[in-house]
Amino acid sequence: MDERSKRAQMERKRRIRRKKQRRRVLIRALVEVLILAVLAFAFCWNRGLGTKISGFFGRFDRPPVKELDVTGVNSSNVVLMDVKSGAVIGDLNGEEQIYPASMTKIMTAIVALEAFSDLDHEITLSENIFYALDGQDATQAGFQPGESVRVRDLVYGVMLPSGAECCLALADEASGSEEAFVEKIKKAKSIGMKDTHFMDCTGLHDPEHYSTAYDIALLLKYALHNDTFREVAESHFHSTPATNVHPDGITYYSTMFKNMSDTSVTGGEILGGKTGYTSEAGHCLASFAQIYDREYILVTAGAAADATGVPHILDAKTIYNRLGEAVAKK
Repeated sequence: MDERSKRAQMERKRRIRRKKQRRRVLIRALVEVLILAVLAFAFCWNRGLGTKISGFFGRFDRPPVKELDVTGVNSSNVVLMDVKSGAVIGDLNGEEQIYPASMTKIMTAIVALEAFSDLDHEITLSENIFYALDGQDATQAGFQPGESVRVRDLVYGVMLPSGAECCLALADEASGSEEAFVEKIKKAKSIGMKDTHFMDCTGLHDPEHYSTAYDIALLLKYALHNDTFREVAESHFHSTPATNVHPDGITYYSTMFKNMSDTSVTGGEILGGKTGYTSEAGHCLASFAQIYDREYILVTAGAAADATGVPHILDAKTIYNRLGEAVAKK
């Protein structure tokens, strides 16, 4: 091969090398841009972009019933919300101030679930918890002073039998005191509960402890995104393992389901919920149901006691049945 041919061949090799090098540089640049785009998107998502996007597309996925009459029930305050879009399709004094009673415990349960990474962590209930509850006519799950109980069993105790001692045990362990824990449950504002002010983690009456039916619906909608919360709220009963005080464990039952012999409603069923009652609040219920493959949240409050003793349960059945019938007509 002559000198000219050698030089030509070397030049071709150099051109090939330069092309490969340019290609590698371009690929690296594209990868870096892609990584930056993903990081930027993740940052924006955490700053609320996800909610805005879901809200935007939710406009194109409205519930089949845009408005439902929720009057003619025992409760003075009612909000019926479509879970997917967040649209309120039934409203009776939904933004009027109410006392939420034990519906407060939805917030206590979800904040506790977010605070503890290990749900099998054991908490020992102190004597002080029971001193604090003495004379307050607070419902309890049945645990005793000095008893060591798993976090998950306390959360079930909060939601099913509405155990006030479970609330205080979780609050003390998570924050050192109920007062400090209440600062955490003031996250209500961050999830849109603009008309809510919590003074305690149990829902025991306090004139400054208030909310609205709409805000409680927002709270339940938020909590249902947590799989463990949903599992707890949908349970009819829960049995704990043996503890140092109860060698056979404790079994407790949902205050809602034990008063609801039939969970079926027109087009679906009531999946779960949390009851509440004080003489000032009346009978309350925050529940959720699936009707024709779509989920709804219903919050009722201010029902006076009647002959049945479960006016809030009757209201839930009435309104969900009414909704199912309206959807069926579409």
